Amino acid sequence: MFAVSDVIKGIHHIRIAVSNLDEALKTYKSVLGLEPTFVKEVKDQKIRAASFKLGENSIELFEPTDPASSVAGFLSKRGEGMHHVALAVDDIRAALHAAQKAGATAIDREPRTGAEGQLIAFLHPKSTRGALVELCQE
Repeated sequence: MFAVSDVIKGIHHIRIAVSNLDEALKTYKSVLGLEPTFVKEVKDQKIRAASFKLGENSIELFEPTDPASSVAGFLSKRGEGMHHVALAVDDIRAALHAAQKAGATAIDREPRTGAEGQLIAFLHPKSTRGALVELCQE
């Protein structure tokens, strides 16, 4: 039987929700010495995002651009902090299908385009022990 682990290549990124991206960028520069590889608005996701490349992986910070967005709701309920972990996969459709077959609830029934142009799909945290998991295919 095919399992999601058959196509996981590693962690693609960890995304952290912040209330003020510009202030968070200053913190990551002063505390960790990191410079972002990009800062941009992703209109269809209603966010502004910044990425710090760390080897093959990255840390991404993002802030909501719409007070009614899901990210704004996350911040009001939980405050700033880790939002999700993204797993790099070779075949997102196969991984999504395998995860659902194994009992996971997919937030995205079909992959969509992510902030860096890659294909993404999310698995609901209720089916992954409380962690929002993103599948990500370059």
